[in-house]
Amino acid sequence: MPARQSVLIPPQRTPRTSARPSPGPRLRAGAAAATVWYLRVLALLNIVAVLSLPFREEVHEHNAGEFFTPYLATAGLVSAALALFLAMVMRRRKRAAWVFNLLLAGPLFALYVLALTQERFREHPFNWLSAALTGLFVIALLVGRTEFNAIGDRSNPRLALAVGAVGILVSGGLGTWLVDATNKVSGAPLTDKVAYTLLRSVSVGPLADRVPAVESPRWVDILINVLMAGTFLLVLYVCFRSPRGLALLGAEDETRLRELLDRHGERDSLGYFALRRDKAAIFSPTGKAAVAYRVVGGVSLASGDPIGDPEAWPGAIDAWLTEAQRHAWTPAVMGASEEAGTIYARHGLDALELGDEAIVDVADFSLDGRAMRGVRQAHKRVQRAGYTVTLRRHEDIPDDEMALLVERADHWRDGATERGFSMALGRLGDPGDGRCVMLECRDADDEPRALLSFVPWGEHGLSLDLMRRDREGENGLMEFMVVELLLRAGEIGVRRVSLNFAMFRSVFERGARLGAGPVLRLWRSVLTFFSRWWQIESLYRANAKYRPVWEPRFLLFAKSADIPRIGLASARAEGFLTPPALPSFVRRGRRHGTPGAPGAPGTPGTPEASSARAADQDQS
Repeated sequence: MPARQSVLIPPQRTPRTSARPSPGPRLRAGAAAATVWYLRVLALLNIVAVLSLPFREEVHEHNAGEFFTPYLATAGLVSAALALFLAMVMRRRKRAAWVFNLLLAGPLFALYVLALTQERFREHPFNWLSAALTGLFVIALLVGRTEFNAIGDRSNPRLALAVGAVGILVSGGLGTWLVDATNKVSGAPLTDKVAYTLLRSVSVGPLADRVPAVESPRWVDILINVLMAGTFLLVLYVCFRSPRGLALLGAEDETRLRELLDRHGERDSLGYFALRRDKAAIFSPTGKAAVAYRVVGGVSLASGDPIGDPEAWPGAIDAWLTEAQRHAWTPAVMGASEEAGTIYARHGLDALELGDEAIVDVADFSLDGRAMRGVRQAHKRVQRAGYTVTLRRHEDIPDDEMALLVERADHWRDGATERGFSMALGRLGDPGDGRCVMLECRDADDEPRALLSFVPWGEHGLSLDLMRRDREGENGLMEFMVVELLLRAGEIGVRRVSLNFAMFRSVFERGARLGAGPVLRLWRSVLTFFSRWWQIESLYRANAKYRPVWEPRFLLFAKSADIPRIGLASARAEGFLTPPALPSFVRRGRRHGTPGAPGAPGTPGTPEASSARAADQDQS
């Protein structure tokens, strides 16, 4: 794995306040953490009890007799799943989870206290221990109540009821059918089979033995219990899930971002991609900086550097992190530069190097020299075949020609899935993107064969957005077009060009050197293997031929344990993973986006999403 970039992490992170936290906040934070650890321990004990027959029978005997056990200690799979899930959502400080635990544990503790007033319960020391543990859990909930301030989605209760009803019908129906098919006692009425199924949904212990007309195999009992546990977990997930973050980029926010880009757009080559309309923007208190982000699977995924004045970046980052904490979103940043990574690190985020961005200085680019021999030959070969390149700003292209280019770009797309989030604009031919640059390549018969689209990078830079080519065209079209842009960039006042992003570039470069260590060589071999399906090594080599300056880009995250979740969210945002379609009753319950955003009601013509920068890279 790539090493963490310690250069981004100051030796001592700057605290948000100079004063040390008082005992009150420390006590509340400790109490909140204690509730999480209690649930984790109970989940582990319930799992052990399910796997251990003597332990399980002892717990069941205690619950059935004159003993009682601590909160959620029932030696059942449902209780284990419930405790584990509650521990996860309580760790994310969900307010709904806090209320749920208090409503269950509070009355249970009161019942235990009432039971201890009776002699037959009071004489067992284990009951006092159970009451004490349950009481301490309730006290910890009350002490740490202000720590649980993450809000949920308003549609959660309604959707949870629908999911629960469907899940119980499916699980109960399947369980009843299995009981009917495997019952060893003949003549049992349907009501007894349903009752047996419901009891087995709660416990695999002696509870269901009270239905003498039904006797099913052990594997049926366990399967029914597992099905109901899964249904229960699904209902809890829907009930406690984070808000989906449906706020999209409105017209007012887009105008404010464009004003910031006009003043500070030259700082980051990815800045213009903040104008994607499936993102949201949160501004600093002064309005001089903003963070563009999108919520995917409970992850608040920002991209690139904050937009605007670097002195106002901390205010925008604080606002973004506060918003993420309020909704229990996991904060993450894709593709931040080293400068922005340093600022994010001061706010508690860690860094992992993703790869490098290829940036070509137009003044330094030349086709001369032995190192450029391959590029020079590819350029001359395509040129001799009669291909030409037209270089224009989008605003200079007539509407009918732009419509044709959009149609061709869609036809040339490689695959049905559009890709792009952090380094793609998500639309082509939009009237608001007139300063973008289009390169159109035509063959000797004046037929369009390929196109490149670049977004502005400040006043004198371009950043690659979209690459499309006809598969029947001459090999080497992409190289030919990139070289033409670099040689003629002065015609439109461009001084630097940002090309593709090469993931894990340093691994391929350093891993091939003499003296590379075994770990680095192994990591390079793994990446080379996966390059057969994903263009990892090929992108590095395709861009290295232009002799670019490599600028590192970083993934920023709060906790290492969140990296797998962030990876899935990033893959979904970039279009590499597509979740299955939701059922119709779920889709009807979802709120729509704001008017004017892609896919929102009332939007005349949803703009096409572009492919990732790496989509159709030509290989010579």
